[in-house]
Amino acid sequence: MDIADLRVALFSGNYNYVRDGANQALNRLVDYLLRQGATVRVYSPKVEEPAFEPAGDLVGLPNLPIPGRGEYRLPLALSPEVRRDLEKFAPNVMHVASPDFAGHRAVTWARERGLPILASVHTRFETYPRYYNMAFLEPVAEAILRRFYNRCDALVAPSQSMAEVLREQGMGEDISLWERGVDRTIFDPSRRDDSWRRSHGIADDEVAIGYLGRLVMEKGLDVFAATVAELRERGVPHKVLVIGEGPAREWFSERVPGAVFVGFQRGELLARAVASMDVLLNPSVTETFGNVTLEAMASGVPVVAARATGSTSLVVNGETGVLVEPGNIAAFADAIAAYAADPGLRAAHGAAGEKRSRAYGWDAINGEVAKAYLRLVEARRAG
Repeated sequence: MDIADLRVALFSGNYNYVRDGANQALNRLVDYLLRQGATVRVYSPKVEEPAFEPAGDLVGLPNLPIPGRGEYRLPLALSPEVRRDLEKFAPNVMHVASPDFAGHRAVTWARERGLPILASVHTRFETYPRYYNMAFLEPVAEAILRRFYNRCDALVAPSQSMAEVLREQGMGEDISLWERGVDRTIFDPSRRDDSWRRSHGIADDEVAIGYLGRLVMEKGLDVFAATVAELRERGVPHKVLVIGEGPAREWFSERVPGAVFVGFQRGELLARAVASMDVLLNPSVTETFGNVTLEAMASGVPVVAARATGSTSLVVNGETGVLVEPGNIAAFADAIAAYAADPGLRAAHGAAGEKRSRAYGWDAINGEVAKAYLRLVEARRAG
């Protein structure tokens, strides 16, 4: 059996209606599979004006807006139309990318038909309650995730550190890696543009501390803002460059006065903005890989990140950046201050990160997922 024999049914809670790192990875995977001759059908909520065109055939799932986060949709179930579509499509492997209601129903549907199931882990959902004053729900969320993942045959995680966390949490034993790639035709140190920096009020000799990602609390905005406040108190010269949009923008802008907000960027414009940073500060602990970290590294930008899943597999402490214990504001400020004071250190760590990023090519990485599909299908056929 080879890739061209695969018929993959992929379930996602957000395939293309809001752009994020997880769904861009899924779209790249589907594009790769289609180029190899596989047949893929994607099931996810659809909206009238999605963020981008989907790769492959997309079937809409019944859904509702998530309370308080209306830009996201909650898939509810498998409608009779979706079930008929699945039967007609006749997949030989099921891929579930989000542990929502539809994902649970898709797993049940596949198990009833003896189909192998692969789950991909894209974010640490169990950590989200702590950012909305509901940390007491974390054990409940973890238990729900454990039940979901243990009903699947295998998992793929985007980093070795995340795979270890999943095993420790009892989420499964058959866990392989589906890392993330970076488009080196776009992200490159040569994209740095001092005139663009000047147009946004960032002088050539100012150290631009970058934030990259959606402006939502679970990305560690509170830690970022507290670190910047600590730098101001210490008198460390700097400028904050924020790339991204989201519902917490007003909250964030109030706490990082003087920051430059350039909004959502994509393609070459995004590459220019990232390369024009001097250091990326990524305090998030919810990432399972850290696409933004890899994009910064490919752009020759050193990274200061929380010592958490994802970042620990990318950042080599003291070589390509600095890893800091989550929530340690003083240590985050120490790392940023060291980079602000030493251009040579920034250049050396940025160059080392760029070199390390070259190992992350998309086709080779997506090929590992195809191998996981084939292994599961062949194992099921063998009984």
